[in-house]
Amino acid sequence: MTPHPFSSGSAPDPTYAEHFRRHQQATTGALLLPLLFCFSAVQAQPAELEAVEVIGVTPTHGVGVAPSRLPYPVQQADGAALRDTGALGVGDLLDRQFGSISRNDAQNNPLQPDIQFRGFTASPLLGLPQGLSVYQNSVRINEAFGDTVNWDLIPDTAIRSINLISGANPLFGLNTLGGAISVETKTGFSHPGHAVEVSGGSFGRVRSSIESGANNGRFGYFATVEHFDEDGWRDASPSDAIRAFASLGFRPSAESAFDLNLQYADTDLIGNGAVPIELLAQDRDAIFTAPDNTKNTLAFVDLQGSHQWSAALRVSGNVFYRDNDSEAFNGDGSEFEECEEAGGPEGFLCEEDDDEPIEDQNGQRIAEAGPGGERNAINNRSLREQRSFGGSLQMDWIADIGGLGHHLIAGAAYHAGLVDFLSNVEVAGLTPERSTRGTGLFVPEEGTAVTSSTRTWSLYVSDTIALSERMDLTLSGRFNQVEVELKDRGGTDAAGLTQPTPRLNGKHQFSRFNPAAGLRYRFAEDLSSYLGYSESTRAPTAIELACAEPDAPCNLPNSFLADPPLEQVVARNIETGLEGVWTLEHQQGRVQWGLGAFATHNDDDILFQSTGGVQSNEGFFDNVGDTRRMGLEARLDGQHPITRWYLRYSYVRAQFADPFTVNSPNNPRADDDGQLAVADGDRIPGIPQHTLKLGADWTIARVFDLGVGIRYASGVHLRGDEANVLPETDGFATINLRAAYRPTRQLEVFARIENLLDAEYETFGLLGEADEIPGFEDFEDNRFLGPGQPLAAFVGLRWTL
Repeated sequence: MTPHPFSSGSAPDPTYAEHFRRHQQATTGALLLPLLFCFSAVQAQPAELEAVEVIGVTPTHGVGVAPSRLPYPVQQADGAALRDTGALGVGDLLDRQFGSISRNDAQNNPLQPDIQFRGFTASPLLGLPQGLSVYQNSVRINEAFGDTVNWDLIPDTAIRSINLISGANPLFGLNTLGGAISVETKTGFSHPGHAVEVSGGSFGRVRSSIESGANNGRFGYFATVEHFDEDGWRDASPSDAIRAFASLGFRPSAESAFDLNLQYADTDLIGNGAVPIELLAQDRDAIFTAPDNTKNTLAFVDLQGSHQWSAALRVSGNVFYRDNDSEAFNGDGSEFEECEEAGGPEGFLCEEDDDEPIEDQNGQRIAEAGPGGERNAINNRSLREQRSFGGSLQMDWIADIGGLGHHLIAGAAYHAGLVDFLSNVEVAGLTPERSTRGTGLFVPEEGTAVTSSTRTWSLYVSDTIALSERMDLTLSGRFNQVEVELKDRGGTDAAGLTQPTPRLNGKHQFSRFNPAAGLRYRFAEDLSSYLGYSESTRAPTAIELACAEPDAPCNLPNSFLADPPLEQVVARNIETGLEGVWTLEHQQGRVQWGLGAFATHNDDDILFQSTGGVQSNEGFFDNVGDTRRMGLEARLDGQHPITRWYLRYSYVRAQFADPFTVNSPNNPRADDDGQLAVADGDRIPGIPQHTLKLGADWTIARVFDLGVGIRYASGVHLRGDEANVLPETDGFATINLRAAYRPTRQLEVFARIENLLDAEYETFGLLGEADEIPGFEDFEDNRFLGPGQPLAAFVGLRWTL
């Protein structure tokens, strides 16, 4: 009997499927070639590689859809890769080993990276246009207020697998403009056993964890607690994080599975940001102003279950509740000036170009100096209480319809996010160390007290059709209905937070059906091609809708005002590529390879436009027109009995596709109104065109491992230089080494060296006003850079049972 094309089959060693696929298209010729291949048939059975284990509102949750049938590339890694490389979380591992991934160290904190895939961002920073959706188990964990991603809250030792799905795949919901990242956690059924690990080294860094898992076939548990502490390699930059995770599993029968996941995290992070280029030349450890502190506290509950009703029908679903409180404290140079500079009364502080003195929470004018000295700084404080909850229900059905095999997936999802946002601005003074000293004087007009709610209803469907033994057609789509509501809490009785009148009330709705279609053709067991088209959307977030008025700029994340509505961003993506496997002589190893191209066009992209500030953090959000991202990607993954190696190369050209005028008052080439003309084809800041990653691991006598990882990225344009009139940052390369020795089966001793050659490099830059800070009046260069980590060494041990 001929097996059904979607029946499960044997899979090779998942190590081979770990680094899986790649990306596509930039030119018409590159698009047409695989399409012609798709219709040139040769007979062969497809090779069944490991299914994509993506948990949540996706078409591939445990349904056995192998990447060899999908019309888009998928990259994969497991939790062991985090442990072996010493990566500090999911974001760090993506940057080290995944293709088309780059990193901006805007905060200069190892747990707060800005991760970019194909020029689309997943970042913890409010104000950046988020273009990647991130899932943990069955839950989209982009935060409710700004779709930000707090990488510091994801527990490393609980991670079972990481999948990076390329393209504007509508099935992954909102924000999937460039791709989706899915993290699956461990259970007592997947990871029985116990382990303790501790390591330490440079920067006073100490990492420790303990994990335990077991099952009796019916009930299972997995639990882990981990702690991270360091002084930081920058001055005055300590960080501390504790994360705990537990999973309780129940398998009442072979057909049913239920898992209750519980998570807690408490992180206290200092990220003192970019440094004036002239200060960086003097001292690479130096900070500009301090502190920049973020505290996150998370409680997260997720219940997921599934039941196999028959060999052809499976139903799964989940419900969740997520509570994340974020406190931010940022000391910065003052945004106020002496009133006499604008023709106002002497001895008081005024808004820039205003002659009316600002008043404190008691209605009294604020003097430019007081008992503590000069009032030449500010403290920005904010609190975000974010609650999200929801659930999904999904059906997977395998059937023959019209003589063709179908794998039909249909589902519905609901996601709600409720946010209380409070912020204030305190007048302060700078100490000789450039930290701030508070005065207890708050400026009510600069404070915000607002609640927001975001509710999303979704229906999605996907059908993978086996047109022949060699060709699969996938058709899919998702309808999203999004409602964003803002309510100003004017009159809130809290020092420094009081608003004179409500001004932020508003309700916004966005809806759209996003389609996708693609073909996968297998020429032979070890060679296939794919061609896909997809669309996805990003609805404007509450913070963007509350800060979209050029005449009333916001000081992120403070001072929101009633603003005009924004249009949702629509991404249209097309990609194509070839993938294959080379078997080495005498079956001693194999090499997986992939070559692809992609092109993504965004309609009505949203950009934060600066109107000033010491580090350009005052401004507004605006639909600036269309943008495009095109690129080429290549990858190789090899395995030999004692050697494993990989290579990733990507070329990503991210550009503005419409001319527009950008506000950039700190750009020395701006006109008298602080504006620059951006042309069609100018590159989007912060995105390197070229990245190269390669690495290898050797096992010697089964007890000793050696590994090397090399990463290269070309230079980037600075934020605030959207017109590309200033030099890029320099490209850079870093080399990491690792070694491990296992004297017994239970004990492993390991060591790591990072940035072996102590390269001095920068991953990020923006424009600011260094001369506004006392002590830097002679600084003339407006460029600020985010320096990378210097040479570091760490040692540790791991005990398993």
